[in-house]
Amino acid sequence: MATSEKQALVVGVDESEHSMYALEWTLDHFFFASDPPFKLFIVHAKPTASSVVGLAGPGAAEVMPYVDSDLRKVAARVVDKARELCLSKSVHDAVVEVVEGDPRNVLCEAVEKHHASVLAVGSHGYGAIKRAVLGSVSDYCSHHAHCSVLIVKRPKTKH
Repeated sequence: MATSEKQALVVGVDESEHSMYALEWTLDHFFFASDPPFKLFIVHAKPTASSVVGLAGPGAAEVMPYVDSDLRKVAARVVDKARELCLSKSVHDAVVEVVEGDPRNVLCEAVEKHHASVLAVGSHGYGAIKRAVLGSVSDYCSHHAHCSVLIVKRPKTKH
C-alpha cells in the first residue's frame, strides 16, 4: 500500500439511533481535520424480504413485494440520514453503500473489500437475553472482522 493512500474506515449504519450516534461519534473523532487520515465507507445492510417474512406460511409470496418495498424505503432513509450527517460535519467524500444481507456478514465483507483498518459500529445496548436471542452484530464483528473494531456506546441518559 502506498504511503499516500489513506486507510479505510467502515461504519455500519441502520435505522437505529445507536448507529447514527456511532457515525456522528466517528465523524467527530476521526474526520474533524481538513485532511482526515481515513477514507470513509458507510455501509447499510438491507435485510432480504425472505429473511424478514420467512419462507413458510400461506400468503408469504404475496407479501414479499410489499416487505421488499418497505426495506428499500428504510434503506433510502438510512442512507439520506447518513449523507446529511456527513455534510453537516463537512465530510463530502464518504462512500455510502447499501448491501443486501445479514449485517454481520455484510460488514465483515465490507472490511475485506475496502481493506479497512477500522470498523465502527454502534452498540444497541441490548440486555443479555435479547442479545442471546438476536445475536450481537458488534460481538460477531469483533471476532470475525479482520481489522480493529470500534464499538461506540451512547452515554447513558439520566431519567
